[in-house]
Amino acid sequence: MFEYLIFLAISTATFALFSLGLNLQWGFTGLINFGHIAFMTLGAYTTVLLTLKGVPILLSAIVGSIVAALLGLVIGFATLRLREDYLGIVTIGVGELIRLVVNNQDLPVGNTWISGAFGVQSYPIPFANTPNLFFRFVLMGLLTGLLGVTVFSLWRWINNTRVSSSTENLTKKTSKQEFASRLSVGLVLGLLAVIVYISGIVTLYNYIPKAGLMVVALLILAFVFWRLEMLVRSPWGRVLKAIREDEEIPKALGKNVFWYKLQSLMLGGAIAGIAGAFFAWQLSAVYPDNFQPQLTFDAWIMVILGGSGNNIGTILGAVIFFAYDAITRELLPKIIPLDEARLGAFRIMVIGLILMVLMIWRPQGILGKKEELTLGK
Repeated sequence: MFEYLIFLAISTATFALFSLGLNLQWGFTGLINFGHIAFMTLGAYTTVLLTLKGVPILLSAIVGSIVAALLGLVIGFATLRLREDYLGIVTIGVGELIRLVVNNQDLPVGNTWISGAFGVQSYPIPFANTPNLFFRFVLMGLLTGLLGVTVFSLWRWINNTRVSSSTENLTKKTSKQEFASRLSVGLVLGLLAVIVYISGIVTLYNYIPKAGLMVVALLILAFVFWRLEMLVRSPWGRVLKAIREDEEIPKALGKNVFWYKLQSLMLGGAIAGIAGAFFAWQLSAVYPDNFQPQLTFDAWIMVILGGSGNNIGTILGAVIFFAYDAITRELLPKIIPLDEARLGAFRIMVIGLILMVLMIWRPQGILGKKEELTLGK
């Protein structure tokens, strides 16, 4: 059971990172990117190929994120002068192009070259070997500190509702609704954080290979979330929101809109590249078919579900997505007598139905703000 919880924690953290990059591009800047998987693909393959060449794992992951950002630079110069649906069409083509190139290109694996279709296996993974007891206690301490920061941040986030209600002259009804929403989300995330913490402590002491990877994934997610929150609240982030609403206004104020869009695309791509490294480390072997366009649309589901333009909402969307995936994977076979392929299609159909209901009931997502809604602009 603990091993499965560790697997879910790594998956959720990885795709929360992946979705945070998309949320920066779409939720804050209004860029329609249907080829987000291209950044994850480059990040994953760059990381594993460099580690097989003897480059340290941490440096390989950093280089992978830089390569993903450079792809954003190339895509940006080619596509950012397009708008809305044209941009979406081009980006989904780029995502498939990267996957097909990897599939058909020979790759330098160690000292030999192999066909990309055969995939890459047997590459180094962080903390694959059991560390000594002292280092395991260090990892436990980091996980404990992360739990404390998470609980404190959630408490501040919930209490900020009351502060904003007095400073922004919100109605009592609106204030109560937002407070109840934040309280519910905070309690759920806090409870999940405690469950993950207990699982982490147990699996770190009785060490399993993925326990250390989970700690690193959660630390990186926390760091990226913290920095993104600072950025989107800064003048730079306010310019991105202005571009999302009407890019002619920041243009009239002398802002270089193209440059801001390019920065958003590159930074979102770099974050997705880091997510690609964790995706590859969790899989322990990467194949081109691991990077299907479906993963991009999974990230869109997470962003829309939680609320675009809201980083906590994006993390919540990832949590809900993987909770739904785990629950239905275990329970549906016992309820509905269908084969595995049809059950998979049924699960996708149900989550599509949930999204349609959400779009009718709350189009801005669970934590999104209706006044910042960019769907249907």
